[in-house]
Amino acid sequence: MNEHSRFLEECAAEVARQGEDAELLAAGSRWLNLANARKYSYHFSALGRPIIQYPQDVVAMQELIWQVQPDLVIETGIAHGGSLVLTASMLALIEYCEAAQSGRVLDPAKPRRKVLGIDIDIRAHNRAAIEAHPMAGRIEMIQGSSIAPDVVARVRERAQSAQRVLVCLDSNHTHDHVLAELEAYAHLASVGSYCVVFDTVIEDLPADMFPDRPWGRGDNPKTAVWAFTEKHSEFQIDLAWDHKLLLTVAPHGFLKRLR
Repeated sequence: MNEHSRFLEECAAEVARQGEDAELLAAGSRWLNLANARKYSYHFSALGRPIIQYPQDVVAMQELIWQVQPDLVIETGIAHGGSLVLTASMLALIEYCEAAQSGRVLDPAKPRRKVLGIDIDIRAHNRAAIEAHPMAGRIEMIQGSSIAPDVVARVRERAQSAQRVLVCLDSNHTHDHVLAELEAYAHLASVGSYCVVFDTVIEDLPADMFPDRPWGRGDNPKTAVWAFTEKHSEFQIDLAWDHKLLLTVAPHGFLKRLR
């Protein structure tokens, strides 16, 4: 075994022990409750655009994108566009590295890897900022409900031309909506790739955390993930991500497609 493989093996064992450490998990849970009450995830940006995510999840997504090497990333929920531009930058980096290794010259006007964002309301100022961003050439957007039949049909048609797809769900957080998204999009993820469901953490937060929202304990992305995976054994909740991150908005949300 070489040094790199040994290091990865040691890390995997350490991550597993983290996931079994009750004191560490309890400390993380308390931190999540306190941080969410202060809207912690709203205070960061990616390449100049607000990204409403924990820094830990931002790091996780760049790691996952590099691991999967997708041609297409499908994201429901756009907001300010930070996740779109971050994903687009990772796809650009993958293509740059491929070109450097092969000796070919990239044509910036014809990017191969792209991210497709879907949102029911792409606000004009956000659309303008995204379209003016240097990563705009790798970003496609669809305005409409992510579970509307016509939108689902457009996304599925777009995915047909991609060899490897990664899916991220982060729009309306009610159980019914997320379950409908999972049924519509999860199987677009390639075998060995992932469908990542964000804000499953809602199930673990205090019941009064979201008094002005239609979701809460018992009605949220995590309950939708549980219902979906009960019926779809071809997807497995990859708990290694939970154990590694400890602080994440997506506990039980990293669904790996096995077949």
